[in-house]
Amino acid sequence: MSDTTPTVVSAEAPATTLNIHDILKILPHRYPLLLIDRVLELKRKERIVAIKNVTINEPFFNGHFPGLPIMPGVLIVEAIAQAGGALLLTEVEDRNHKIMVFTGIDRAKFRRPVGPGDQLRIEVEVAGWRVVPRFTAAKMHGVATVDGKRVAEATVSCQLIDSSRGRGDESDVGEGASTE
Repeated sequence: MSDTTPTVVSAEAPATTLNIHDILKILPHRYPLLLIDRVLELKRKERIVAIKNVTINEPFFNGHFPGLPIMPGVLIVEAIAQAGGALLLTEVEDRNHKIMVFTGIDRAKFRRPVGPGDQLRIEVEVAGWRVVPRFTAAKMHGVATVDGKRVAEATVSCQLIDSSRGRGDESDVGEGASTE
């Protein structure tokens, strides 16, 4: 019988590369919204390089656009954020109870269309990182390329929140908030 115990990417010493199984242990996203397939490089609290293999099977190609399949720019920005989230969540010990949420998108630019057969290379660098008790936030700049050509870029801000937030748990209501 083979050992089926998954390997855990620890907060103390994250791997410098991640395969899809490692990514699934870190990010809460699943198909069809998991938008990174592999991490080629990870430098703690500084930088991550991830890959998204774009295939004709992507569900968004059915409507964006029939006869001219183009990956929506908002999903490229989401891939940038997910790569950044994978970087940040490697630093969080209790990440199974946390999620990273967008708090802002700045200076998004789209330069070329991304289509089926393209491999999106996503490079994200941390521009700012703040950790205080019960609060973690970051700002990251990401650049997406295909075949060495820039297709998109954006600066994304995010915050770490408890994953039970918004699920009716009154103990997680913030100061001054009402449950009515």
